[in-house]
Amino acid sequence: MRPRLLFVTDLSYAAAGRVYRDEDIGLAAQLRDDFDVALCHPVDAAPLMSGFDLVLVRNSGPVLHYASQYEEFQRQARAAGTRVFTQLTGKADMAGKQYLLDLTAAGYPVIPTVERLADLHRLPDVDEYVVKPKLGADSLGLRLVPRAELVDAAGQLIQPRIRFAYEVSFYFVGREFQYALYAPDPALRWELLPYQPSADDLRFAQRFVDWNDVEHGIQRVDACRTAAGALLLVELEDLNPYLSLDRVTPATRDAFVAALTASLLRLVG
Repeated sequence: MRPRLLFVTDLSYAAAGRVYRDEDIGLAAQLRDDFDVALCHPVDAAPLMSGFDLVLVRNSGPVLHYASQYEEFQRQARAAGTRVFTQLTGKADMAGKQYLLDLTAAGYPVIPTVERLADLHRLPDVDEYVVKPKLGADSLGLRLVPRAELVDAAGQLIQPRIRFAYEVSFYFVGREFQYALYAPDPALRWELLPYQPSADDLRFAQRFVDWNDVEHGIQRVDACRTAAGALLLVELEDLNPYLSLDRVTPATRDAFVAALTASLLRLVG
């Protein structure tokens, strides 16, 4: 019998600049070469997953919209030893934005982040700051706030607004790099083009993937290129990273699906 794969996605979620539905329909179609695939909404994953060999979480949307169901999914999956891809041990977006504080404190090349005004001296002195929820996702609740209007608030993070040249994303299956894309216009986050990373770029991205210590799953390392030429981490997405597969060549897309398929098959033995 072929492995049974529960593909978790929200086909109705309207993401700015992206079409979740199209990416997941196409990816599921390719995975059917090796798996018996069924798609389900994230709120249905917990009651359905016992009938499958493994669960692939894809473009399932911000868990803020179904927080209690997601917590129950995690609880049941851990209790039953369910094979979940990405594995539920991720320390990055899967667990909220605490990792931005942890990485800042540890001296990693990340946009410096604090959660209290008393720590503002640890950030660059700028006129405007980015304030976002500690449990946010997909830019929900993100605000640009002048320095004079900053206030302490529970559950918020504070970052300096960085004037950067462009954003670049590195995509991994497990700990293996697959491809990179960048947005040459900072105002058009999802207008992406293929990006050829340098050896230094790959060392930068690999450092965060290794820190996260995820053996099976999909991770996307989002970074910005500063005016000084350095890369700084913006986000480490290990829950349900959008892959922008419509922005890569057919050969790159096929290679990614092959790597994903091989990793999934290893997981089921």
